[in-house]
Amino acid sequence: MIRKAVLPVAGLGTRCLPASKAIPKEMITIVDKPVIQYVVEEAVKAGIKEIVLVTHSSKGAIENHFDKHFELETMLKAKGKDEMLEEVRNIVPDDVSIISVRQPEALGLGHAVLCARSVIGDNEPFAVLLPDVLVDDEGRQRNDLAGMIEAYESTGDAQIMVENVPEELVYKYGIVALEGDAPEPGKSAPITGMVEKPKVEDAPSTLSVIGRYLLPGEIFPVLADTPPGAGNEIQLTDAIDTLRKQHGVAAFRMQGTTYDCGHQLGYLEATLSFAKRHPKFGEGFNDLLKRYANEG
Repeated sequence: MIRKAVLPVAGLGTRCLPASKAIPKEMITIVDKPVIQYVVEEAVKAGIKEIVLVTHSSKGAIENHFDKHFELETMLKAKGKDEMLEEVRNIVPDDVSIISVRQPEALGLGHAVLCARSVIGDNEPFAVLLPDVLVDDEGRQRNDLAGMIEAYESTGDAQIMVENVPEELVYKYGIVALEGDAPEPGKSAPITGMVEKPKVEDAPSTLSVIGRYLLPGEIFPVLADTPPGAGNEIQLTDAIDTLRKQHGVAAFRMQGTTYDCGHQLGYLEATLSFAKRHPKFGEGFNDLLKRYANEG
């Protein structure tokens, strides 16, 4: 069973400026929780027990969010605010560990993953979750990350989560090339490569990479030997392509819905979707939607 996940959170979040100037982009809230908490909850739901944050000196707020806050808990308890106290105490289950390592320089996603090598090791598979992307599995007992883990454990092939996008929009995404037909949602199929932002007429499929990976520990020596690529950064996709030639890599087609919270409209869409069904605020929020819709 895959028990470890790497979350690269060292980036400066320039797509979210000016909101991310003083606050880590991962700490911007969707309704009442920061984006990073939703991503950690996704990992925990899939059975992950160790979360490795690859972070930066300016991102202390993320580590603080998952740490115990004794003074706050004492104050909430003294004032009888038991519901708030439980929410604060249960941000992370007791059997889940949060571990932080630093990425000293912004040298790319591949380098960020490589920074977790000393924690993960070269002999253990692990997940990588990009915190810009929320994967919404509302109504499903098994989330897509758990499905990826099952696919990895049954085939031994590294897994890349993908979703279908409109053909006319493939130029915006990293697109996978497949050996055969596209897999059904919830299934995976071997890939022959990945193309970054292809022209519409050149795209090998309409399945885009969305920021969830399951990789064997063998990726670390591959990353260590991967030269800088696009942007003079160590690209995770370059290392995965090398790994594909050695071990095989498959595309897992997701069933849920994604929201790109690193983009303002994606963030707003996520807020809308999560707020409409929020157990505490959903009813009031839906009343607000109706009121503003009538005013329009």
